[in-house]
Amino acid sequence: MTTVHTSSIQSLPLLARGKVRDNYAVGNDRILMVASDRLSAFDVIMGEPIPGKGVILTQMALWWFDRLGHLCPNHLTGDAPESVVTPEEVPQVEGRSMLVKRLTPIPVEAVVRGYLAGSGWKEYQENRAVCGVPLPEGLTNASKLPRPIFTPAAKAAAGAHDENISYDKVVEVVGPALAQQIRETSIAIYEAAAEIALTKGMIIADTKFEFGLDEAGKLVLMDEVLTPDSSRYWPVEGYEAALAAGANPPSYDKQFVRDWLEATKINGKPWDKTPPAPRLPAEVIEKTAAKYREALQRLTG
Repeated sequence: MTTVHTSSIQSLPLLARGKVRDNYAVGNDRILMVASDRLSAFDVIMGEPIPGKGVILTQMALWWFDRLGHLCPNHLTGDAPESVVTPEEVPQVEGRSMLVKRLTPIPVEAVVRGYLAGSGWKEYQENRAVCGVPLPEGLTNASKLPRPIFTPAAKAAAGAHDENISYDKVVEVVGPALAQQIRETSIAIYEAAAEIALTKGMIIADTKFEFGLDEAGKLVLMDEVLTPDSSRYWPVEGYEAALAAGANPPSYDKQFVRDWLEATKINGKPWDKTPPAPRLPAEVIEKTAAKYREALQRLTG
C-alpha cells in the first residue's frame, strides 16, 4: 500500500487541500476526494504521515454510507475513482478515494452528541448547557445524555478551530425549514449508527456530519462520515471505569499523538501548538496507526 502524505494528481485541477483530504475537480459536476495519511492535532498538520490512515478512513466512511442511505442520500456517484486519473496516478488514489457529486456545501458542521465529552463537558461545567441546549444537573465527564443533542459549529477558515454556535444561528444561516431538517436528519443518523456500533462493542460519543444541497435543492450527506477523525469512538470495555473515575474513556483516534505532543518539550518549553509540529517518534506513529486499524477491524470484522 502506498503511503501518501500529500497527493499529487497532475491530470486533474486541485480544488483544495484540507487537513486530511485533497480534492480535485472532475469536470464541473464531480470531485475526486483523496484521503491522505496526514494527521492534524490541535489544528496543526504533522510532518509525518500515519501509514494506512487514509485508506482506513475511506473504507470506514464507505461502510457507513452503505448502511445509512435510507436516512439521507449521500454524495457517492458509484463511479470508480481510478477511472478518472492516469494509470501512473492510480496508486495514489486506490482504496483511499471517493468520486463524489459536486454539491453546494452548507457552512454548518452538524455535530451530534450522545455523551458529554471534550468541549461539551467544558461548556456544561460552566453553564449546564451545550450550545444553548440545557442539560440536567449532576452529569459528569463521559456521562450518557438523556437523549442525543444537536450542537452545531460554524466551519472555520483553514487552521482555525470550528466554533460552537446555537441552533438559532443555524436558522439565521440556512432558514428554519432546512435547519430543522439538518437537525432531525443528523440525530436520526447518529442514533442509527450508535446502535450499530454498540453491537460491535463500540460507543460513538459524538460525531459531526457535513451536508450539501444538490442542484434540486435536496439535502445530501457528504464528506467523510463516522470515521475516528470526525467522531469520538470509545470501546465499551473500560467505559464504566472511566465514567466512575471522571476520566476520559480510552478512544480510537489520535489521542496518542495529542498526549505525546502535550508532554513534549522543545528547548525546555512545552510546544505552543503552532506550526511546525515536533517530529513524531516511530512508536507514536505505529501506536496511532494500530488504533485506526483496530477501529476499522472492530467495526467491519
